[in-house]
Amino acid sequence: MSNNAHITRRALLGMGAAAAMGTPLRAFADPLQVSTTVPVKVEKDVVVGRGGDTELHCDVYRPPAGSEKHMALLHLHGGGFSRGSKDTLSSKLAPITARGYLSVAAEYRLSGVAKWPAQLDDVKTAIRWVRANAGSLGIDAKRIVAVGYSAGGHLALSAAGAPDTQLAACVAFYPLVELRKEDVLTLLPPGSDDAAVRAASPLTYIKTGFPPTIIFHGLADVTVPPESSEHLLQELRRAGVPSELHTFAGVPHEFDSHPEFAEACAPLIDFFLDRNILNPRTYPPFAPGGRGPGR
Repeated sequence: MSNNAHITRRALLGMGAAAAMGTPLRAFADPLQVSTTVPVKVEKDVVVGRGGDTELHCDVYRPPAGSEKHMALLHLHGGGFSRGSKDTLSSKLAPITARGYLSVAAEYRLSGVAKWPAQLDDVKTAIRWVRANAGSLGIDAKRIVAVGYSAGGHLALSAAGAPDTQLAACVAFYPLVELRKEDVLTLLPPGSDDAAVRAASPLTYIKTGFPPTIIFHGLADVTVPPESSEHLLQELRRAGVPSELHTFAGVPHEFDSHPEFAEACAPLIDFFLDRNILNPRTYPPFAPGGRGPGR
């Protein structure tokens, strides 16, 4: 496939997403011009602290020079809490990093090493490290966003709901919101009761003041049903939290492992963060019979 054909296909993906949401195509015109082939500087295995006896690391992906938006995205891998690694995230975070965001792929203890809430404690350690090093990272300490994938989505949402993290926003890809029996057995200490399960659910902490949240889910996902993200959106809206859910037909769990979907999601994240955090704005309500834009 030629370069021009590839760009055309990417542009059509962006226009399709815009049309599905009724969003002006202009909003996606600039992000679609961003090249995801621009090299970013990567610092591997930076020590952020300790979790128990385990040294915790992160990988820092710096955006191309001149594109910096001075916001950090803390990425949390999936793997059902028992497997996975920060090293699997590079292709997923490349498109959004190319748009000017500093990306930090963080490590956390897996359930075979430590049980809940050790994983959340490790995420908080990474957040504190990013905030403490805001100057050298070139970001605003008040603009830290948690980005999670599957089980990492559970951790991102849990961190967003914690009162001591003060996150600016949350991005959740096919998040594990409602713990299943196998998740409870894997994640929680033996003998955990219903109260402990509720305490480990991010839904428990959604209330007014929860950070703006954008969710992505494949409609053919049989690992984490898309209905769980619909429920999450309902709870966020009930609490008055700025929130969006973007679904994709015919794609399974971890659909953004396909580069075209990682690239399609990046401008949606960029636009969401821009209008909710970087350049906050509101829009007048629709007035039936009035003269709105384009009339």
